[in-house]
Amino acid sequence: MAWDLEADRPIYAQLVERIQMQIVSGQYPPGTRLPSVRELAATAAVNPNTMQKAFAELERGGLILTQRTNGRSVTDDEELIRQVRSGLAKEHLDHFFLKMQELGFTRGETVELLKESAGRAPAGIERPGTGEEPEGTVKPEEMGSPKEREQGVEQ
Repeated sequence: MAWDLEADRPIYAQLVERIQMQIVSGQYPPGTRLPSVRELAATAAVNPNTMQKAFAELERGGLILTQRTNGRSVTDDEELIRQVRSGLAKEHLDHFFLKMQELGFTRGETVELLKESAGRAPAGIERPGTGEEPEGTVKPEEMGSPKEREQGVEQ
């Protein structure tokens, strides 16, 4: 299924963001071999040259590595992945606070709304301040590492 890409932003930049998200979320764990440029381009429904440009950008940032005979893989540098994840989260928060300011909310009012909303977290998400998790919630430590989950290894 084609990726949902916006017409008003450069496609390669959206591809970079999407693959970054897949890496930092664990969809592509550290050290995992990535699909080929052609495979990912077909999945995203974009020109392979555009996907190649996105891969080159990710390589410059160190998130993916090229191995001459073995294609491309995600870096094993988990600290770099954490830094990228944190950076992406900060960008999303900055954007969120800007949009809330445009709606007329102060930073304090926005924080209060966040606290209220966190108290109404959907099923499967811990409710902050209560120490309670909804029934049937699987804790991350019960799931194993992303690599183990991918390989089906249980702890």
